[in-house]
Amino acid sequence: MSARQMKLGAFLWATGHHIAAWRHPDAHVTAGIDIDHYIQLARTAEAAKLDMIFCEDAAGLREANVQFASQTARSIGFEPISLLSAIAVQTERIGLVSTASTSYNEPYGLARTFASLDHLSGGRAGWNLVTSASQIEAANFGSTGLRPHADRYERAREFAQVVTGLWRGDGNGGLNHDGQSFSVRDALDLPRSPQGAPVMVQAGASEDGKDLAARTADVVFSAAQTFEEAKAFYDDVKRRLAAYGREPEDVKIMPGVAPVVAATEAEARQKHEELQELIPDEVGVALLSSYLSISDLWRHPIDGPLPDLPESEGMKSRQALVVEQSRRDGLSIRQLARHFAGARGHWRIVGTPAQIADELQARFEGGVADGFNVMPSWFPGELDAFCALVVPELRRRGLFRTDYEGRTLRDHLGLKRLA
Repeated sequence: MSARQMKLGAFLWATGHHIAAWRHPDAHVTAGIDIDHYIQLARTAEAAKLDMIFCEDAAGLREANVQFASQTARSIGFEPISLLSAIAVQTERIGLVSTASTSYNEPYGLARTFASLDHLSGGRAGWNLVTSASQIEAANFGSTGLRPHADRYERAREFAQVVTGLWRGDGNGGLNHDGQSFSVRDALDLPRSPQGAPVMVQAGASEDGKDLAARTADVVFSAAQTFEEAKAFYDDVKRRLAAYGREPEDVKIMPGVAPVVAATEAEARQKHEELQELIPDEVGVALLSSYLSISDLWRHPIDGPLPDLPESEGMKSRQALVVEQSRRDGLSIRQLARHFAGARGHWRIVGTPAQIADELQARFEGGVADGFNVMPSWFPGELDAFCALVVPELRRRGLFRTDYEGRTLRDHLGLKRLA
């Protein structure tokens, strides 16, 4: 029996994380607007005793070309806090985490919304703070363009300070905050959360992102292909905590992982290849382009190498990860796009339950992860398979709980209730 147990989240995304998931013969094509579909996924994850479900968000279509957007697994979906409020009343224990942007919200409204979700769910809410890196989103909010990376994080730092102040209260009936971007006077019209405050989640991996995570986050979602990349990120974030008076155990780092599991390795590889064959090249390249913040990738030979790219004001860390992989593995644009389409740069494992568990255990016990954010390639099939096949194997090894230890998300994650 392992003394330390890993944390597991289920990252929900309509038909699945693979860009061609909607084309799988058993996929639910209109899953993005079917509340019963999401409730069933949440109940499956809760029955397996997973720590949380997580819903990503972007305030706009993710592809500039509507033709490509109509051919992806991520074109339609509910606003996630509304979705999680509906799921809250259909579940009892599992954590409910949603993305919300500091660029296109105001602190008081966001703090009130997440505090409400926390009360509705009995202390199970979490906020995934993002700064938003899409030109498409910027255009939807009257902006003249995407704010520079440093400016977005400067706003995010103050935004997080205001939100956490509102959640915790200052004991004087108001916040009295006057800052560079925000002025807030009132207290929230809600008592303190059942867990002290909603859980803070962060996913940036740039220098600014890692510093913000060390300052504010309870959970960090990350992306890393290799053990070495994951180890460097893990050690870096944990090292930064001391500057803010925090301990390593105060933050749980949960890299994304996209498992494809079956009873035999051959069957798992066949499942994976069948999905890969459903990716149109133009869709794969369009997805890759959006994460690289480059609009003209198609003008380069698709079977040639990735060109040198200017530094992005978008997702700096994801651009660096993709460029590093392309150089390290000698991948052409076509090969890189097909690989990226499966999990958007996250770690992918294909194999049997024991093989998947071996890989997760090696990274968990090797000091590069406190748990994992599981990204099934298509729903409900791969979530069902992970919960039915991999979770029992992890449990058999003493690496995962047999039942929830408490009722709140902080209880599940082993985080202190905020005083």
